Amino acid sequence: MLEDFAQTLANESPPLTVLYDGACPLCRREISIYRGLRPNTPVCFADVSDAEQPLPPGTTREQLMARLHVRSHDGQLLSGARAFLALWSALPGWRWLAMAGRLPGATWFMERAYLLFLRWRPAL
Repeated sequence: MLEDFAQTLANESPPLTVLYDGACPLCRREISIYRGLRPNTPVCFADVSDAEQPLPPGTTREQLMARLHVRSHDGQLLSGARAFLALWSALPGWRWLAMAGRLPGATWFMERAYLLFLRWRPAL
C-alpha cells in the first residue's frame, strides 16, 4: 500500500487517492466497503495513521487524520464533503449520491453534517 501511494505521488496521471485515518474504527469499516467495489477509475487508499505512509507535500499527518481527504486526478487535495463527492463519483452504486450531493445547497449541507459527525467521531 505504501508503495502504491508513493508511486501515485510520482505518477503524471495519478488515480484518485483517498487519504483516511486507519486508526478510526468507523473510518476503517467505511473504507473496507469502498475497497470491495470496482471503481470506474483507479482508486488508491492510503492510511495516513501509518507513520510510514508518505504524505502529499504541504500537509501534516494530523491535518490528514482530522477529516477525509482525496487527492484528485489533477492533483487537487479535496477534503470533507468535496472529498466524499469525488470518491463517490468513482464508485459504482454510489454515483447517484455524488450527483445528489452536487445539487444546489447539497454540498453545503453535507459539509455541515460532516463537521457535526467529526465532533462525535472520537466517541464512536
